[in-house]
Amino acid sequence: MATELLLGGLVYSSSVPDATALAVTDGVVTWVGSDAVGRALHPDARVTDLAGRFVAPAFVDSHVHLTSTGLALDGLTLSESTSRTDCLGRLAAAAAGADENELIWGLGWDDSTWAGVDPDDRRCPTTAEIDAVVGHRPVYLARIDEHSAVASTALRRLVTDLDAAEGYDPDGPLVAHAHHLVRAAARTLVTAATRARWQRRALDAAAAAGVVAVHENGGPEIAGLDDFLALADLEHPVEVRRYWGQAAQDADQAAELLSITRADGLAGDLFVDGALGSHTAWLREPYTDDPDTSGINYLEPETARRHIHACTLAGVQAGFHVIGDAATKMVVAAFASVADELGTPALARCAHRLEHVEMTDATDAAILARCGVIASMQPLFDAEWGGPERLYAQRLGPRADGLNDFAMLAKAGVALSFSSDSPVSTIDPWASIRAAVHPHRASSAISARAAFGACTRGAWRAGGVHDGLTGTLEPGARADYAVWEADDLVVAGSHAGVQRWSTDPRSRVPALPDVSPDARLPRCVRTVRAGSIIYDADGGGR
Repeated sequence: MATELLLGGLVYSSSVPDATALAVTDGVVTWVGSDAVGRALHPDARVTDLAGRFVAPAFVDSHVHLTSTGLALDGLTLSESTSRTDCLGRLAAAAAGADENELIWGLGWDDSTWAGVDPDDRRCPTTAEIDAVVGHRPVYLARIDEHSAVASTALRRLVTDLDAAEGYDPDGPLVAHAHHLVRAAARTLVTAATRARWQRRALDAAAAAGVVAVHENGGPEIAGLDDFLALADLEHPVEVRRYWGQAAQDADQAAELLSITRADGLAGDLFVDGALGSHTAWLREPYTDDPDTSGINYLEPETARRHIHACTLAGVQAGFHVIGDAATKMVVAAFASVADELGTPALARCAHRLEHVEMTDATDAAILARCGVIASMQPLFDAEWGGPERLYAQRLGPRADGLNDFAMLAKAGVALSFSSDSPVSTIDPWASIRAAVHPHRASSAISARAAFGACTRGAWRAGGVHDGLTGTLEPGARADYAVWEADDLVVAGSHAGVQRWSTDPRSRVPALPDVSPDARLPRCVRTVRAGSIIYDADGGGR
């Protein structure tokens, strides 16, 4: 058996919080401790000098969209556009470098950030304005939340009876079913080779961020079955767990859907509602900035209840996309109903999930905790859109203060898993940890240790791994780890009382990199999965 001994670093281990060395044999962690003892125990090992770097369990991103992520990395990215005019200018530049009939797929415009410009320039582009730039080319430009989009006439014409679909607008953004139809039409213009290139690009980026596993959240309205099946056959060292967002009516249908899609679960983006930015998240009260709407409900309560019931009987993970408080309340009620019938242990064994769960309260949290439902959340949403005068406040007014209450959910006993929802936000786990430790509302904060756990062990649990070792650097765990260049390592609690005890050496709490707002976040040097290097910053990747 070949053993590698990593020496001279700082190793994150709960059992040996002052560890400086790590031994790995055949892809498994076999020992953690000090340099001197490590050399004595492993005299024949291949030695790697860590040069003072920090070694920690590798990350898992529990909610991504890989094809869109690869496109965002290599294609037309509009997240930095500052106005409608700027957005159209970026489109014109992309069109100038593309073939005449080639699909232009752009992502990321966010009109909520277009401040300080002419009021007419703060609205999104219209179809007529897109046509004026690109002519007869097919163009699809998705909003940052990917729950609405603007499209050229050429692309709209590929959809029969588009004007009869819910969410249709003759010249403006398309939402709901109209958006899903146009997105599906755009997908037909993407070749299999291009799709595979985008998927690999996304997984390469994940590895470079210290991530060894991701959860793809697919579904009929997101990227379609062809895209989902292609991921099952894609070869890449980053592990991909695949969730298909389609409701099952009974256990037999759940089994059939798993067979057709080759999915790992029927969770992920099974849409109950949309997104706040697109005014499609389903609210109990109307939007502050659009009192004529309370959003969109895509799923009937009985359909949600049957899906949970079917998946529980089949022993399959179920889950839903919920953002608005009305959506959350409806699904929580469905979980409570199934728990009354089948018992909470049956639900808890399946580790069902809720994606986003941004608008919730203590009553909801108590039910979710009792049913063992995992909250797959995105702290970077708060970093991007929380705070005064930003998107959440624009859409919700005072209600925005209660969003993304990580502390409340954790206190209630809800298991947390943190993710990016890439490309909505970037695959950057340390930035996610910072956002959870320093949210806009201080009372929603959790400790760095808890946030780190939600990006490692918590995310593995969200993928159905409950062995107690995966996501750690304890002997017997698979050697999934990342090596980081980090500045200060600190121990900090979520509030002063905890912090005073945590920083005492007697607490035996392992230190983590400083994630305070002004600190420089760690840089990934190497990512290792099962003992094999899948990213090396010095070696140019895999």
